[in-house]
Amino acid sequence: MKLVVERAALLKALGHVQSVVERRNTIPILSNVLLAADGQSLKLMATDLDLQIVEEVPATVETAGATTVSAHTLFDIVRKLPDGAQVTLDAAASKMAVTAGRARFSLQTLPREDFPVIGESDLPVSFSLPADTLVMLVDKTRFAISTEETRYYLNGIFVHAPAQGSQGAPGGTLRAVATDGHRLARVEIPLPEGAAGMPDIIIPRKCVAEVRKLLDERGGDVGISLSQSKIRFAIGQAVLTSKLIDGTFPDYSRVIPTANDKLLKIDPATLAEGVDRVTAIASEKTRAVKLSLDRDRVTLSVTSPENGTASEDVPADYAAAGFDVGFNSRYLLDILSQVEGDLVEVHMADAAAPTLIRESEDSQALYVLMPMRV
Repeated sequence: MKLVVERAALLKALGHVQSVVERRNTIPILSNVLLAADGQSLKLMATDLDLQIVEEVPATVETAGATTVSAHTLFDIVRKLPDGAQVTLDAAASKMAVTAGRARFSLQTLPREDFPVIGESDLPVSFSLPADTLVMLVDKTRFAISTEETRYYLNGIFVHAPAQGSQGAPGGTLRAVATDGHRLARVEIPLPEGAAGMPDIIIPRKCVAEVRKLLDERGGDVGISLSQSKIRFAIGQAVLTSKLIDGTFPDYSRVIPTANDKLLKIDPATLAEGVDRVTAIASEKTRAVKLSLDRDRVTLSVTSPENGTASEDVPADYAAAGFDVGFNSRYLLDILSQVEGDLVEVHMADAAAPTLIRESEDSQALYVLMPMRV
């Protein structure tokens, strides 16, 4: 295999594929990226056996062929080459020479036949979403994904098409939901054409993170194909295939309160800034912030045994009976950071009941936050 490729194009593709590769691997081939040259392109592939990414870059191919080489090593080499460099890759026997200008490297390779490939066949459901819609679905839910490995079925975003969405949208809706047991995020959009009858799926946390990285640089539409066990995203020149979490997501609708009668309307940015300020004295153990609700006012306060106390009054629209409620400040800030309007509705019942947070009754996203004892 011998080819010449532009450094910028190679670096961009390597940046995408090498992030899938785990730093520590007991199977040597999984530390490698597969390089396959044919026609006028170089195809790069990396996998961790659950997630696979393939990306093509234009190249001048002198000799077609394929090999595998350490993903992180090649990425580091290309990253340190000068801008505008033309990179020559020349693989023979068990070595690959990397040449750019006066720099020369010789890397160990492993045979491409040993490289595992996740099959992409038999993905019966296919539809597309605008990139910015997929970004919105991911950003408004992924912060609530659980990191607790024992509840593996919460380690991803649950995507499904309920029979009838809360908005009553003609043609149905597509929902993305994530929860870690302390907070829940749910986003709803009109059902894309082709998604009707799709199975309920749980997209793993790592796949969500990699998709989000790819979306940073792409516009246009994203092609999505899926089955009960796999999902594939086509984003620009990159194709990401992932196994899905084999588990049953809990019935999240039971924890979304419907009868919370105390309504607080407040500017999310003002509330977030206030929470951020008073938690400056909080320690890791005391992440709780107390909200004392009174007519047209919320008093935020934090008490830290090590550092002292802090409080701040924030103007608000509130007319119900006053009471105190506590929240994990980081969880509250995560939710407020996703609210785009200049008003957020906080529906509460009492200091122990789940709290519902949303921009308005017809907003696409809603959040549920469990209170803390303060």
